[in-house]
Amino acid sequence: MDFMLDVNIPSPQELLHYGQPVLLTGSCFTEHIGNSLQELKFDVLQNPHGILFDPASVASSLVSYVQNKQYSEADLFQLNEVWQSWQHHSRFSHIDARNSLELINASQQRAHEFLKRSEWLIITLGSSFSYRLTSQAPAPAQVGLNAAPGSEGAVANCHRAPGQWFRKHLMTIEEINTVLDNSLYQVLKFNPRLKVIFTVSPVRHIRDGVVENNRSKARLIEVVHHLTNKFDRLYYFPAYELVIDVLRDYRFYDIDMVHPNYPATRFVLEKFMKYFTDVESQQIAAEVQQIVIARKHKAFHPATAAHQKFLQSHLEKARELQKRYPFLSLAEEIDYFARGGQ
Repeated sequence: MDFMLDVNIPSPQELLHYGQPVLLTGSCFTEHIGNSLQELKFDVLQNPHGILFDPASVASSLVSYVQNKQYSEADLFQLNEVWQSWQHHSRFSHIDARNSLELINASQQRAHEFLKRSEWLIITLGSSFSYRLTSQAPAPAQVGLNAAPGSEGAVANCHRAPGQWFRKHLMTIEEINTVLDNSLYQVLKFNPRLKVIFTVSPVRHIRDGVVENNRSKARLIEVVHHLTNKFDRLYYFPAYELVIDVLRDYRFYDIDMVHPNYPATRFVLEKFMKYFTDVESQQIAAEVQQIVIARKHKAFHPATAAHQKFLQSHLEKARELQKRYPFLSLAEEIDYFARGGQ
């Protein structure tokens, strides 16, 4: 007897494998996938703007990487003594505007160069709700209003600014399709080798309301399927359906009942590896995982002969794996084992 629904997950015509650069952008669930791939030593760059939730912000960021947009002080505003960018996560904020711009523009340059050589782009959309600036926002906030239709005045991060500075807008299917279609056209023209994987985040945006969250997710899913049918080399990975329709239980969520927990994210990653990576990469990943787990092991008695033997054994395994697959970056693990776990 089956105790859960099965989800059909079509594999791409070409599977992702080690040595192919992967750019990830989008919601916080992007970082679950990105961190896991990074830990397995895939060549990844994730969220150069920081976490982005809505399609307008994702589309705007991708176009900025293509154009290698360099930000100036006119793109910043000051709030509570800190300089911020409406288009970036607060990890780019700083009490000195020059330092903030250095962080932003360095990330822009990395993203531009990485996207140029990337083989894969993974986009995780979180919400159809977009926050738009009102006339009460500071003057520098008006920068970027000449955006694609459907994204005028959209901000990627509200930075806990006063609520009257924003208007909450549920993007229509047409608006979402317009901004994503336009950005994909530019991205694929910039890098014709690129393959794109869309996912919709299973994180519930309950602050919007349960009904509103479902409306929001439905619009994202509709547009993503329209785009994957329109463009070659665009694929859909059903992270949302795997959590909502296969696991479908609150025991797979954190205490906030909003974010999928560790078992849920591991389940999703296992499906991703099975259907979107080639067999050789799956085998390499399994070996890398053993090294990574050993690196994290904390011994109660590190001076014992048994622990030193454990370290030496994994040092030899890491060196042998690095020799077989030079594209892996195991220098940190090799150094750790070589220094006796220090």
